[in-house]
Amino acid sequence: MSYTVQQLANLAGVSVRTLHYYDQIDLLKPSSVQKNGYRYYEETELLTLQQILFFRELEFSLEDIKKIMSSPGFDMKEALLDQRKLIKLRKKRLSRLIKTIDKTILKLNHKIAMKDDELYGNFTKEEMEKYTEEARQKWGHTDAYKQSQERVKKMGKEGLKKVLEESGKLTQEIAAAMKAGEDPKSDKVQVLIARHYDGLRAFYEPNFEMYRGLAEMYVADPRFKANYEKVAVGLAEYLRDGMVYYADVQEGK
Repeated sequence: MSYTVQQLANLAGVSVRTLHYYDQIDLLKPSSVQKNGYRYYEETELLTLQQILFFRELEFSLEDIKKIMSSPGFDMKEALLDQRKLIKLRKKRLSRLIKTIDKTILKLNHKIAMKDDELYGNFTKEEMEKYTEEARQKWGHTDAYKQSQERVKKMGKEGLKKVLEESGKLTQEIAAAMKAGEDPKSDKVQVLIARHYDGLRAFYEPNFEMYRGLAEMYVADPRFKANYEKVAVGLAEYLRDGMVYYADVQEGK
């Protein structure tokens, strides 16, 4: 069945303006546009819109959604399963918050005693954020994710241990260069960054766009940043700068 933009807006509970904007940014194009300018949407577009709305419910940006859904390895069925898991986590968290509200009301009415830590115990988003970030990485680079899973399985525990040890040593070398005052764009540091880039091949075949994204994640993701900050304060930003410069130079050759 075909739907006009107004019919689809009514069906999905979004505005016509939203659908026009999704078309404008190439996130959701209509199946066809008639000579009179009317947009028509078929089943494929309906499913795509459903995916967009699920991602938006999980607080993904439109930019992230576009990158994820345009990825060559994007699997809608797999995405739905992961979205289900994330939404269940949110449901569980909201249920806990409702219980906290109910208990607080009883406390204010002097009907129960409530420990101070119970006022905030259910506000944490850490678990939700953890799974959301893992999903973002997974869907954002689906092919790389699958390659990583396969290669880790093949290398076994000993092989993985060796790779991680080598990675740790390289991180220490980069930290030492930073402490010595070396510019992350210097030849000396760029040799180390080249080893870092090649080291990713133990898990998946990188490209420069992906490498820039990984560099930004080292700074933006608290878990990644904390790991590098344990080695040396400022190392996450230093490594990011070196990685971005490496990608720019190599891509320009």
